[in-house]
Amino acid sequence: MFMKLAITAVTALTLSVGGVAASEKIHTESVDFSFEGPFGTYDQNQLQRGLQVYTEVCSACHGLKFVPIRTLGDDGGPSLPADQVRAYAKQFDIYDPEKDEDVPRKPTDHFPTSADPNAPDLSLMAKARKGYEGPYGTGMNQLFRGIGGPEHIVSILNGYTGEEKEEAGTTYYENHAFPGGWISMPPPLFGEDVEFADGSSNELEKEAIDVAAFLMWTAEPKMMDRKKSGFIAVILLTMLSVLLYATNKRLWAPVKQRAKDETSGES
Repeated sequence: MFMKLAITAVTALTLSVGGVAASEKIHTESVDFSFEGPFGTYDQNQLQRGLQVYTEVCSACHGLKFVPIRTLGDDGGPSLPADQVRAYAKQFDIYDPEKDEDVPRKPTDHFPTSADPNAPDLSLMAKARKGYEGPYGTGMNQLFRGIGGPEHIVSILNGYTGEEKEEAGTTYYENHAFPGGWISMPPPLFGEDVEFADGSSNELEKEAIDVAAFLMWTAEPKMMDRKKSGFIAVILLTMLSVLLYATNKRLWAPVKQRAKDETSGES
């Protein structure tokens, strides 16, 4: 019995050490996004720049099928004017079964699905791709630093080394941020891929941060409302706790005093 337990423990230790060694090869950059923390908010201009990067570069392969186009005009998001939202929707066609033809999309329609069947949809990518792992198995980094999804996206976009290899007819690109170190997606950004209207820097790192922030918004469009609700809930619960404590003291004060008087009388 003891021998079986020892073998099991050694095997588990070996696997965990191997997992840690593998995770050490993955590099996730730390990025100070404006929406981080309990009081963080989305940067409207950054979301608009990220939308531009997605539209001009990423949308050629990747879709956002879970995101309604009308949400581009919502408060807390890119906040585009209604006419710009309508104009943006018209860029993408959608099949109309009644007319049996493709027609321009409306703001009430969703973003198109991925054009490439092998390209993942990006709607929830920022939540699906966690970036902070250790301490191994404890989840402490997730507690203090967040899940790290947008940071992981930035790291992948900046993690290409320029090395390539071919296996089974598929070209792989070396990337320090991707598990295993090799990814089949060619570098999507090179820097100066887009020209921002506000004159912001279009270096590779800046473009990666902007599009990662936009993808975080697509995954958590109501993050700001959730934070506000949570903050209000904490205040109300604190006030309720104080009231309950004061009520408890007031209700039990006569009982405690009577018990104290009886004890003093007996003595």
